Amino acid sequence: MKKAARKESVVRIPVDEALIEGNLAVPSGAKGVVLFAHGSGSSRFSPRNQYVAKALNNAGIATFLIDLLTKEEEEVDVYTAQFRFDIDLLAHRLVGATEWLKTNPATRKLALGYFGASTGAAAALIAAAKLPKDIKAVVSRGGRPDLALNHIPKVKAPTLFIVGGNDSVVIDLNKKAMKSFSAEKKLEIVPEASHLFEEPGKLEEVAKLAIKWFSKYLLPPD
Repeated sequence: MKKAARKESVVRIPVDEALIEGNLAVPSGAKGVVLFAHGSGSSRFSPRNQYVAKALNNAGIATFLIDLLTKEEEEVDVYTAQFRFDIDLLAHRLVGATEWLKTNPATRKLALGYFGASTGAAAALIAAAKLPKDIKAVVSRGGRPDLALNHIPKVKAPTLFIVGGNDSVVIDLNKKAMKSFSAEKKLEIVPEASHLFEEPGKLEEVAKLAIKWFSKYLLPPD
């Protein structure tokens, strides 16, 4: 991937009584920003999401990789898993981070999108339903939209569902959830890819699909 000039920073955002951290990267001339919602047991340091984020940066799209749980909550979650499936909490934090992007000088004029992975995709869909005028596009990677079924009819943003061809259970969950969508949607099945897209070249395919979707629906026309 080619390197693009971008400003990177670590930011801390207060949401209610929590303080969540994220990595913000804004390429020169960016017109849109994608906020990443990570899956269960993952973080903003996920090599998979970092790979996709850098690909988006190189395509001129800003990214915000954020931990929706505090460090203390993550430590508890490792042993109890009590937070990773608290989708309402994750969505609430995501909305808070989105509101911050809307006021931050570097991002307040940028179009907003979400990239959700696994359970993070459910949080992204709920947040998109709560912010229908703000969120312009959503991409789900190996997502669990079934965990956001009550909110899906309210999602207005065009949504792309990317699932590995070998991830049969999640394929079925995505197909069933998509029936409740009134917004534009599309399912892309990456052949011979598992849930985490760890096979050679498969994550690159995810990045290309995400760039194409965000370029079409997130970025304003020149």
